[in-house]
Amino acid sequence: MTYQFLQLEQQNQVATVWINRAELHNAFNTQVIEELQDCFQHLNTRDDVRVVILAGRGKSFSAGADLNWMKQAGQASQADNEADALKLAKMLQSLATLKQPTIARVHGIAFGGGMGLASACDICVASTDAKFATSEVRLGLAPSTISPYVIRAIGARQASRYFLTAERISAEQAKTIGLAHEVTPPEQLDSRIDEIVEALLLGGPAAQNSSKQLIQLVDQQALTEDLLLKTAQHIAHVRQGDEAKNGLNAFLNKQSPAWIKTTA
Repeated sequence: MTYQFLQLEQQNQVATVWINRAELHNAFNTQVIEELQDCFQHLNTRDDVRVVILAGRGKSFSAGADLNWMKQAGQASQADNEADALKLAKMLQSLATLKQPTIARVHGIAFGGGMGLASACDICVASTDAKFATSEVRLGLAPSTISPYVIRAIGARQASRYFLTAERISAEQAKTIGLAHEVTPPEQLDSRIDEIVEALLLGGPAAQNSSKQLIQLVDQQALTEDLLLKTAQHIAHVRQGDEAKNGLNAFLNKQSPAWIKTTA
């Protein structure tokens, strides 16, 4: 895959998507959004990719939206504005619903849409130098398209502060409020991610995809009879799959399941 503003690398079963617009702190415009959408859709078809890492070249993860792009959008018609915003919303949805587990590798700044990207990933690992913010209100805007993912990550109560103040959030504070799962010194960022990747590769890919769907099914739902039925139907479907049968047989026979690849 060849892109202008992205680099897609694969090592064994792990794909890394690098946003490569370092001179602008990986801020995104229409083309970056379209390239990310295309890349995520492509990865979603790849059975040989087990884990996807999202990262940024240069000094930052992503500064969010390019200010010139936002200015142009502000001068466009309502219909064009909606179409433009919908592209960003759909790109974030594609990231959030990838069948593979996703890890945000965050260093430097992750502002606005950059914080949205980090929140849309399943796992966020941040360097101690990372800084997050939903900075939109300081530009007279609102964090609209990123809101489902940020609120899912930090909850409505924390969002009610940071959406309104646009305060910068340190890496340690990001961990405290649930945005970052891990915080590590810059020189240990990749090794910590490698450890998490190793743990992910021990799980069944179909089971992990089903687990991601399960979170979406259950999150914020009342414990009704309908929800109980849906969770029962969910596990019944998973149990009947070839992967579950292989995994259980491998465990009982003290063998490695089929999805674990051994390297020479």
